[in-house]
Amino acid sequence: MTSPEVFVLNTGSSSVKYRLLNADSGQTRAQGLVERIGPSGTDAPDHAHAVDGILAELGGPRIDAVGHRVVHGGDRFRAATIIDDAVEQAIEELSPLAPLHNPAALAGIRAARRALPDVPHVAVFDTAFHHTLPPAAFTYAIDAELAAAHHIRRYGFHGTSYRIVGERAAQLLERPLADLRMVVLHLGNGASVAAVSGGRSVDTSMGLTPLEGLVMGTRSGDIDPAVLIYLARNAGMTTDELDDLLNRRSGLLGLAGRADMRELVDAAESGDPAARLALDVYLHRIRHYIGAYAAEMGGLDAVVFTAGVGENSAVVRAGSVAGLEFLGIRLDAAANQSPSRAPRSVAAAGSRVEVLVVPTDEERQIARETVAAILVGA
Repeated sequence: MTSPEVFVLNTGSSSVKYRLLNADSGQTRAQGLVERIGPSGTDAPDHAHAVDGILAELGGPRIDAVGHRVVHGGDRFRAATIIDDAVEQAIEELSPLAPLHNPAALAGIRAARRALPDVPHVAVFDTAFHHTLPPAAFTYAIDAELAAAHHIRRYGFHGTSYRIVGERAAQLLERPLADLRMVVLHLGNGASVAAVSGGRSVDTSMGLTPLEGLVMGTRSGDIDPAVLIYLARNAGMTTDELDDLLNRRSGLLGLAGRADMRELVDAAESGDPAARLALDVYLHRIRHYIGAYAAEMGGLDAVVFTAGVGENSAVVRAGSVAGLEFLGIRLDAAANQSPSRAPRSVAAAGSRVEVLVVPTDEERQIARETVAAILVGA
């Protein structure tokens, strides 16, 4: 395949985000977002109409392959995979592990396969990067037979981001990826952290689902599971209500009534005590994971910030490494405040551990993995 043009689709329950790009150069031909999809939506009644509308608006562009972001690949899919009817069925069977994500991805896959039947379609899984987790990191300490029967283990997410950001961090440092021990922080509305040693994921904060780990915009992150039992028994909450609480009404929103980090920081700096506490809890959790993962890897070469909050919030970056000087992490305050969009170091001169800001590009990585899967299958 010569200089392939890849149509990347990231399908949500009521939206389709798309980007048409050249997998080799990364040059974007077109991109956009269709929102408000559904019976009562105003942009499209369903995903099939949304995909048809996108392609009509693009005017019949050259498309050599379609790459689909799929959040959960379970323990079956360890790499990007060409989609056929059996793969579609397997993604559907994995939906109970990611009920908010996999059904939406499947709707996008089916719509795109109908609209573009003559090009290969590839599923690129968020979980695939983390298949290198050792058993001690992915195993939960519950009844082993029950866990095996229901595929309960740590899977991890944001894998396409970790893969491309790790590679770019190594390039920025001019060191082999195989030699680096990095804590990579993917901080957006959804947030996670990974310990990446030698280019391989050795631990990560998200678990069976994308709920575990860091405090997020609307998700709780780590919580004593007995809280749920307590609320069920004493507040009469159902499983659906608990799901809604932890995924949609917790995190920064639950603590301070704001899920947007920019608004939260402004409120905290203006003296809002709820916003201040929410920011402190958020940063405390991040520092906890940085220290834990440095210990797991036996040392640390770099802390890497990426995604919307990680790339843009100097306050979050400074707070995330505050007090970690004993690990060899020292921040350059002026460099950290720079609004640059380029990959860069914000570490102080003489810092034993690099602190990097590396913009992610998940669509570019999906395109690259799509082409690689097709070449392997050729």
